[in-house]
Amino acid sequence: MPGPAHVVVVDDEADIRDMVQEYLSRHGYAVSAVDGGASLRALLAEKPADVVLLDINMPNEDGLAIAKYLRSRGPVGIVMLTASRTTADRVNGLEIGADDYVTKPFDLRELLARVRSVLRRASANEPTATANTEMRFGRCIFDVRKAKLYSADGKEIAVTAMEFELLQAFARNPNRVLSRDQLLGLAGDGELDPFDRSIDTRIARLRKKIELSPDEPQSIRTVRGVGYIFVPGGA
Repeated sequence: MPGPAHVVVVDDEADIRDMVQEYLSRHGYAVSAVDGGASLRALLAEKPADVVLLDINMPNEDGLAIAKYLRSRGPVGIVMLTASRTTADRVNGLEIGADDYVTKPFDLRELLARVRSVLRRASANEPTATANTEMRFGRCIFDVRKAKLYSADGKEIAVTAMEFELLQAFARNPNRVLSRDQLLGLAGDGELDPFDRSIDTRIARLRKKIELSPDEPQSIRTVRGVGYIFVPGGA
């Protein structure tokens, strides 16, 4: 049987690390605590993490840079810890790929709820051996295995290479907000500036092929100021 989820606390303040580690451990999690990016990398080389609680403001390497590194490694839950009450840190964290954020000083019960929520979402998105290879995109079906898009009556719909890459990126990350930067990287166009509006143009063209009402998209939805989210089955 699988063991308890591994949660890593990354904070340069020892009292916060100790407090969170003790609290989450009492609720059944395997908890490690480190003081920064270098210690985190050494830890992950020995034991992968399920969720990382990541302070934004730290010396040497800030949490946003560490979050970008974590996201480049693959699936892992990331909850940002910030002392700022402005939306800037939240938006920056979400654009990089964080799953959630908590404002300091935080209630430990709220932090526990956020950790549980991130773990539930990750579990729901895990592929299984019997997973259906077909995914509903609005009024169309995307066959992940065959890499083809079909209309409701079974006719193949022509897509460009970039549209195909976008479909794959969304299919692999359902119900998860993806920033323009992430989409450009996942769709093989990481050379472009993440603020290049060409990604918006390409998604608009894709919406015309899959959405019942491209002006009111239900499948590939806009998250204002952050990016896009794919809602499976959304029509």
